[in-house]
Amino acid sequence: MHDVLPEDAALWQFIREAAQRVARRFDYHEIVTPIVEDERVFLRAVGEESDIGSKEMYSFDDRGGDRIALRPEGTAGVIRAYVEHGMASRPQPLRLWYLGPFFRYDRPQAGRYRQLNQFGIELIGDPNPTADAEVIDLQRSFYEELGLTDLTLRINSIGTPDTRARYVEALTEHFRPHAATLSADSQRRLETNVLRILDSKDDAGHEAVQTAPEILDYLEDDDRAHFDAVRAYLEALDIAYIVDPRIVRGLDYYTRTVWEFEPTAGGGQSTVGAGGRYDGLVEMLGGQPTPAVGFGTGIERIALNLREQVFADGLPPEPVDAVTIPLGDAGPVAAFKLAETLRSKGLLIRNGTPGRSLKAQLRGAGRSNARYALIIGDSEAAEGVAQVKPLAAAGDQAAVPFAEVAAALRAP
Repeated sequence: MHDVLPEDAALWQFIREAAQRVARRFDYHEIVTPIVEDERVFLRAVGEESDIGSKEMYSFDDRGGDRIALRPEGTAGVIRAYVEHGMASRPQPLRLWYLGPFFRYDRPQAGRYRQLNQFGIELIGDPNPTADAEVIDLQRSFYEELGLTDLTLRINSIGTPDTRARYVEALTEHFRPHAATLSADSQRRLETNVLRILDSKDDAGHEAVQTAPEILDYLEDDDRAHFDAVRAYLEALDIAYIVDPRIVRGLDYYTRTVWEFEPTAGGGQSTVGAGGRYDGLVEMLGGQPTPAVGFGTGIERIALNLREQVFADGLPPEPVDAVTIPLGDAGPVAAFKLAETLRSKGLLIRNGTPGRSLKAQLRGAGRSNARYALIIGDSEAAEGVAQVKPLAAAGDQAAVPFAEVAAALRAP
C-alpha cells in the first residue's frame, strides 16, 4: 500500500474530475457502496477458483462471527446494492459510476498496489450490443479526456455458459497431455477452472498455452451475432480495436463481450482498464435475470501512464491568487482579516508567516505560484490599504484599499 503525497494529489484530482465529467456527459450517476461486504458477495461473483477468490481477497471474521471481506472489485457490490434496494423497479437501463479504494493481496509492481483505487462504470438492464459499445466508448472517452491516446483496445467474446462448457471440455483435452510441464497453479486450475490457465502469468509463454484452441471457434450463432454487432458499432464510432482470443478475464461472472485497454508499447501485464458483459451476475446475487455490462480502470496505473505520456515534467501547481505578507505589530491581524474576506469572495489566498523579514517573505511568495503579494505593515493597517505587488507578470506595486483588493486581483 502506498501514500499519495501532496505533489501527487493534484494529478489524482485531475483524474477524478475527468472521470466525473465524462460519466456525467454520458448520463451516469454515482453510487457508493461499503468498503466491507459479506465475503459471499464476492465469492459468488468472482468465483472461488479465481485469483481474487482463492488468494487475493482480504477476508476475516468480525466480532460477531460473520465472515467479511474488504472489497476486491466494484461490480459485485454494485449489483448487491441493485438487488437489495429493488433498483430493478426503476427505469431501465440503470447507468451507474463509482470511484474509490479496493483491496487485493497481490504482488506489488509498478502501478499496482494492495490498496488500489478504481473508476468503474455499470450499465444494468440492457442486453443490446449498443450497451457494450457505449461502455467501451465511455472508457475510451475518459482516457482521451486525460490525454492518454497511445492505448490499444483488445476485445473478445467468451459467449454464454453453454459456449464455455464446450470450450472448457476442448481446453481440458488440449492441456491434459501437458499437465506435468505446467506450473503448480495451472495444474490445479486444470482440475478446477481450466480457463484460468489462459491468463496465467507463470505459463503465458508455454507452448500449450500458445497453441490452445480459441473460444471464438466455439461461439453459438447468437453470441457471434452479438459480437459482430459490437464490432460494427465500434467501427461506426471510429474506435480501433484488435480481436484477441486470449482475453477471457479473470472473473467468473463475465459473458459474451470482454475487453482490455493497454498502452500500445506495453505488454499483457500493463492493462490500464478492462471490462465486459455479465448477464448472469444479478441472478447469481439473488435478483431476476438481468443483462449488464461495465468496466473498471485503476487510478494508479492511469497516473503512471500520465506521468510517462502527458506530464513528464509533473502537473503544474494550481495557481494561488495572492500571498499575504504581514509585517510589524498591526500588520498580521489586518492581513489575516483581509485574507478571510478575499476567500469569502472565491479567491485563493495563502497566509504569510508573521515575524519574517519582507525579503524572506517575498522570496517564499515567489515560490508559491502566486500571482500577487499583499504587503500589509503597520502603516497599511492604519490606512486600510494593502500594497499589491505583481509576482507572475510585470507591473508596478500599488496601494489598494482593502475593499478594492478583490477587484484588483481579478483584473486582467
